[in-house]
Amino acid sequence: MSELTVTLLRFGFLALLWIFIFSIVASQGRDLAVGGKLPAVLGRSRGERRAAAAPPAPEPAAPPAAGPGTGQQRSRPQTLAVLEGPLQGRSYALGNAPVLLGRSPEATVPLGDDYASGRHARLFPQGSRWFLEDLGSTNGTFVGQQRLSRAVPLDAGTPFRVGKTVLELRS
Repeated sequence: MSELTVTLLRFGFLALLWIFIFSIVASQGRDLAVGGKLPAVLGRSRGERRAAAAPPAPEPAAPPAAGPGTGQQRSRPQTLAVLEGPLQGRSYALGNAPVLLGRSPEATVPLGDDYASGRHARLFPQGSRWFLEDLGSTNGTFVGQQRLSRAVPLDAGTPFRVGKTVLELRS
């Protein structure tokens, strides 16, 4: 091989190495929410997220979708309670918007848990139920002893674990 070919291969390898390093740093930055881009992605300002987490005034119950007298319609849980972890004893009122759980201060429910990822899990309403999904966290999200690999429905009173924090939905 000529000296020019060897030099070009060295520079190519060096460029690939720097691309790899920058991708790792960018990934860690997203996980720790260092950049100011996260609120725009979530579509809400920090004040709006705090207002969503604060207990709102009681809302009137929605009429059953199946019609009066059927008794088939269940009411969706309205509170997220912290059973174990740094925020033990706290509860958050749930509205109709998805709830982001994680260590990031940009999360709807910011967990002070070193075992939680920045964007760890998401609770979202669908019909009369709440669903929980893991957002690719390092330590996983568990319902009982089962690690989540997809979104699963949650019933009131079923504890779930995000990092070392145990939470549950309450009616």
